[in-house]
Formats: sequence, structure tokens, C-alpha cells
Amino acid sequence: MGWRPGNAQGNGSGTLSEDKPKRPGTRLVEAGRRQEWTGPVVNPPVWRASTHLYPNEAARKAAQANNVDGQFYYGRRGAPTQWSLCEALTEIEPGAFGTVIYPSGTAAIVQALMAVLRPGDVLLVTDNAYEPSRNIASGILKRFGVTPRFFDPLDVEGFAAQFCDKTKAVLFESPGSLTMEVQDIPALSAVAREKGAVSLIDNTWASPLGFPALERGCDISIMSLTKHVSGHSDVMMGSASARDERLYKRLRATAQQMGNIVSPDDAALMLRGLRTMEVRLERETKSALAIAGWLSGREEVAHVLCPLLPAAPGHDLWQRDFTGGCGLLSFILRGRREEQRAAFVDTLELFGIGYSWGGFESLVIPFDPKGIRTATPWPPGGWDMDDRLGIRLSVGLEDPQDLIEDLDRAFTAMDQA
Repeated sequence: MGWRPGNAQGNGSGTLSEDKPKRPGTRLVEAGRRQEWTGPVVNPPVWRASTHLYPNEAARKAAQANNVDGQFYYGRRGAPTQWSLCEALTEIEPGAFGTVIYPSGTAAIVQALMAVLRPGDVLLVTDNAYEPSRNIASGILKRFGVTPRFFDPLDVEGFAAQFCDKTKAVLFESPGSLTMEVQDIPALSAVAREKGAVSLIDNTWASPLGFPALERGCDISIMSLTKHVSGHSDVMMGSASARDERLYKRLRATAQQMGNIVSPDDAALMLRGLRTMEVRLERETKSALAIAGWLSGREEVAHVLCPLLPAAPGHDLWQRDFTGGCGLLSFILRGRREEQRAAFVDTLELFGIGYSWGGFESLVIPFDPKGIRTATPWPPGGWDMDDRLGIRLSVGLEDPQDLIEDLDRAFTAMDQA
């Protein structure tokens, strides 16, 4: 299901006046709260329904012929709780025509790709993509006749040479999963457009609050709402926002044909998280920057992979194109062994060992990109080959000084292992 402003009566303009757009914090508070959906209360009620009823046969026929969001028809097409979330996501994504929601971030990626690809097409995938994205490209899409090709995320000059007549889509991720490379999205998406390919981006790291992906040239912006929008590690969902009507209709039609639906209860939880997303991101980003700076001074750390940090790789592009960050960062241990890394992780008390990120609690996960990358070497050229063991941190809302002290204890335990 999906929603775009203007499909129902009411205010969907997203502006305080004709000349003064609402700022992000205000849009987060007001987006999706149409009076016809909320009634006299603040939040849209949770509409739990598989069956929608009609007053007469003429109304049923009219609804059947009018397959638009905002039109009651059947539960699989959603109801005001889901429509409210879709509209809110559209309003916080600059340049978006409409948004479709999915049961998970991975579902959003695979269904968005299926909406723009056909058997025989070629898909270009950034080599630093989220591992499930790689598995989608090399798994289900390949089985359905799509050929995946992985490319160096930092090779702007050589990017055009990656295309052939069958290349129909490109999947970006910036910063990249685990290793945090920042891509020159405006330049790369411009090449994709010249070649006639649809550009999609997994924009979960920064969200549209920190990186307006559609305004920077992408055609479809994808988010795992499980992360920042939820913010509480208790609900899963994904979204895809399209910059024009044609792509939006393809996203929506594919989602409907695949029987896509999200729970109205989950949509309500996402709406609750959305309202505080900006203040949580600001706190997490500030704490992450403090921790990244502290890590950069540790002898045990060879590289800090956090584009927020002035000395880190990709900072110049981040400073040019981004307006915000988040609490996700990585670092590479200097010449340590796997058992030492395990001791580091096991010693941490305030960082839970677990996948995902963007929740209120801090998390840690070890990673080894060497076995994943296919288009770029790991470690990169110029690095000491012994500096290869990575650790990813998701910095939550705890006091950053407590987190630093926890990390300090873990470094001590690591070298005693």
C-alpha cells in the first residue's frame, strides 16, 4: 500500500504558506495527521480490518474501479493508519511523489527492485551494499533472469563503463554498510540517468532528514523503518519513496500484486517513533561523533570509519551533500587476532551484541568484509594487511561518557586475551 498527498480531501500541502516550507521538525510532528483520519484526537486510530463494507452495490463497483490510495476497498489496500504513515513519509522526503510501505526493509529493497527490473535486465549494485541486498541481487533476482554486477562505490570516473544496453537499474548505499564509504551520489545518479537506468538508494543511514536522496538525483529512496523511524527496536518495516508518478505506480502495483501488507498496529508504532526521530538522531549523532573522536586516539584502532569525523574517509562528500548523520560507525582493529576481538565484544556491558541499529540502545557487531566484497579489495590498498578485523557500533541514547568508559574496559580486556 502507499499514499501520496492529494489523494483525499484535506491539507496535504506541507507548507506554512505559499513561500515558506515547513522545517523538518515541524513536518515530523504534523505529517499524516489529516483530520479525516484522526477525528478529534491527536493520532490516527488503529484501523484493524480485513473486510471493508459498502452501503450498496453501486458503491462496491465504484471502489473496485477506483484503485487509489485513500479509497476503502479491502484490507490489503490499507486504511487510514497505514495511509497516514505513507503520507508522513512522503512529506519528510523532499521531492517525493509518493511512498509505499513494506513488512521489512529487505522487503522494500527486493520489491522496489522487482518493480523496475525485468528478465534479461542488468542490475548494478554498489560493492559496499548491505549483505541482504547482495543476496537479493545474487539470489532471487538472478533466478528470475536479472544479471547482477557489482561496482566500486568510489570509482566515479569508471562508473559509466559499467553500463551496457541491458543495464536498467543501479542500487546505491551511502554511507556503505559496515565500511561507511560515502558515494558521490549526485555524480553517479547523473550518469545513471544519462544511461536510462533507474537509480535506487538504501538511504537508511542518514534518512531524508540527513540526506535528501531524491533531491540529490536518485529516483527511488528506500529506508528500513525498523531503524531510525521506529527507534525502539520493537517493530519491523520498510519504505520506498519515488520521485515521480510513473515510478510510484510501478512500486504500488508490484506491492499489490505480491500481496504486500503491513499491520495497522505496526504502522501506528512507526508513526509514534517518527514524531521523535529528529531529536533522537541529533543525540545519537552527537554521541557518535564524540566516540569516533575518542576511538581515533586509541593505539588499538587502525582506522575509524565514520564520515562525521573530519579526518575520516568520505568526510568531504558527507560535508558537501549531507545535512545530518546518525549513531552508526565502524572501526578497524590494529593487528589484533579474532580471539582478541571476541574478548573486546564480550566485555562490553552497555553495547548489546545484535544486528540492526537505530534503536535507543547501543549495539555492537564484529564484521569481516573480505569474504563479501567482489568488486573491490579488502583491506583497501595502502592499509596494513593485518588491519582487517572490523567492529561496528550503533550508538544509542545512553550517556556517551558511560559508553566510552565501557569501550575502554573492553580494550583492556582485549589485550589481556
